[in-house]
Amino acid sequence: MTTIKRAKGFWLSISLSLIFFAVVQVLIGGGSLNPFYQNTLMFIGINIILTASLHLIIGITGQFSIGHAGFLAVGAYASAVMTMKLEMPFYAALIVGGLASALAGLIIGIPSLRLKGDYLAIATLGFGEIVRIMLLNIDYVGGASGMQVSHLTTWPWVFASVIVTIIVIRNFTSSTHGRACISIREDETAADSMGINTTYYKVVAFAIGAFFAGIAGGLYAHNFYIIQPSNFGFLKSFDILILVVLGGLGSLSGAVLAAILLTVVTTFLQDYPETRMIIYSLVLIVMMLYRPQGLMGTKEITSMFKRKGGSSHEKNKNTAA
Repeated sequence: MTTIKRAKGFWLSISLSLIFFAVVQVLIGGGSLNPFYQNTLMFIGINIILTASLHLIIGITGQFSIGHAGFLAVGAYASAVMTMKLEMPFYAALIVGGLASALAGLIIGIPSLRLKGDYLAIATLGFGEIVRIMLLNIDYVGGASGMQVSHLTTWPWVFASVIVTIIVIRNFTSSTHGRACISIREDETAADSMGINTTYYKVVAFAIGAFFAGIAGGLYAHNFYIIQPSNFGFLKSFDILILVVLGGLGSLSGAVLAAILLTVVTTFLQDYPETRMIIYSLVLIVMMLYRPQGLMGTKEITSMFKRKGGSSHEKNKNTAA
């Protein structure tokens, strides 16, 4: 019975998503949605992918990584090289960008994920800065002046990437592998003593998160006409981290909501550069004071409906007794 309910919920979510996609596509095709709103939708989708991918690393596995911009940069430049230098199709470039970031995640993950807490954060921050400095000094990709990229990112590509990212991360979290990652987050020593290969699962989560960050990088690169190493500094990593924390550590729904809300807020405050960061910071301070667990805490939107259903079931059970 539970499996049937989950299947119904899954297909209902997919159906609603497809309806939303169709409505937006009709608005874009009819010219009702101007380029500004189209670009905002692109940013929202890219930020959802980035937030969901970091959610898997920090919120599910409990590994404090602040080098996510490095994976974003690897994916962006790898996909840009594929399309601009090697003239590969866009879908192949996205996959190559994701795989390149996943490989980078393995390279940095295998030696550094034996570290914990602040030490891991420093190691991942160093990785992000190494990537940025390397890109500054590689003339093949334009160095500091940046690399010209064709505008290939469209609404269907962004939507499809978001859906695939959420489905994969959600299913991974619900699997036995995901539960192993959650056990590591809760108590790594206890998980290790129970026979869970903690290093293996941390590396797997890191690689999957890096892969989707690379996909986001490919979409990000081809949404502009030029990409520069300065776009992928450590402040970009902190921006993504803020989205995860604001949504609620351990909540995929919260990560998605935070990505939507903060992207909209920052986009519409671009006309007020002097006050934008002040308002942005005040929102974060108020949030941390009055709701430190984030928008959703560790709960998902679906759990709210389950709780309501469960309470009525218990009520009927008690009445029958």
